[in-house]
Amino acid sequence: MIMKTFGWSFAVTALGLVTAIFYGGWTAFGVVAILSILEISLSFDNAVVNARILKKMNAFWQKIFLTIGILIAVFGMRLVFPVVIVTISAQLGPIEAVDLALTDKDRYQELVTDAHPSIAAFGGMFLLMIFLDFIFEDRDIKWLGWLERPLSKLGKVDMLSICIALIVLLISSITFGAHAHQHDGTHADKAETVLLSGIAGLITYMIVGGLSGYFEDKLEEEEREHEAEEQAEREGKPKSAVKLAGKAAFFMFLYLEVLDASFSFDGVIGAFAITNDIVLMALGLGIGAMYVRSLTVYLVRQGTLDDYVYLEHGAHYAIGALAMILLVTIQYEINEIITGLIGVVLIGASFWSSVRRNRAITAAEDRSGNEQPKAATTV
Repeated sequence: MIMKTFGWSFAVTALGLVTAIFYGGWTAFGVVAILSILEISLSFDNAVVNARILKKMNAFWQKIFLTIGILIAVFGMRLVFPVVIVTISAQLGPIEAVDLALTDKDRYQELVTDAHPSIAAFGGMFLLMIFLDFIFEDRDIKWLGWLERPLSKLGKVDMLSICIALIVLLISSITFGAHAHQHDGTHADKAETVLLSGIAGLITYMIVGGLSGYFEDKLEEEEREHEAEEQAEREGKPKSAVKLAGKAAFFMFLYLEVLDASFSFDGVIGAFAITNDIVLMALGLGIGAMYVRSLTVYLVRQGTLDDYVYLEHGAHYAIGALAMILLVTIQYEINEIITGLIGVVLIGASFWSSVRRNRAITAAEDRSGNEQPKAATTV
């Protein structure tokens, strides 16, 4: 079962790591390995969300999403989008950007480094909004209860996450943006660039969130209509089941595409906090893209999506850490190994907490099961 589902992912992982060694030695191997681990970890909640919705769809639409949908939203976003970011921020043509990345890595690195303040501000604010909206939401399951309980109460204030994000952006533009790091080791005043790029990141997040919310509302509306049609059929009234099912599945597909693209986007942006090398980025993100598909298929087939309930929390805390790191790197250099390990540690801690929770629940169930027969004999 594991090899059947993850076989291609394992093969792509091995090929990607070997390619990294030939491309840049063991240093490149380490960067791709850390980027892959972080991307796979961040992709877990993407796969969980995909699987929750995908299991409602019939076999035809599942196949459409897992082939065409993954190709568009995952490979397109994760492999093409980094080139687009560099093209826009460094004001290069896409062919020129790719050519520089492959043939003149030093010049490409200079251009990316000089464009880094705008990339970091844009990505940092996008990621920060994902993190803030997560921690301000009131959830039944809390990982760090001492922190998440008061924050969920604060989250009842309208527009709080946007206000905090704008304050962080303003402070970052005044402090880090005014002394932005350049490729030659000097610093330049790019406060205006940081401010504008950060606002663009916020706008992008709100557009993606708005589209996702729209499709989610349409999906819920279609599901209510479908239930009404089924009730009508049970009462002997005519219905148009095929057309309605197709409509509902189509809106499911569109919603999944927007949602999947947003998850892919934070992976791409997070990768810039680890490396500016487009080849290493493509290798790491490509491995992560394969695991999105494999994890989605595995979770749908297994039907167990809630075994590790804190992983989603760990992934979002990692996103929050990456957001702050990106903003800090506008002025200061931070070792990419440290950046990657912070995310891995947070997600690893959430995984271990999930395992301990599952063990505690199992132990409690065993104790209650053993006590019931004793209680019965004393009556």
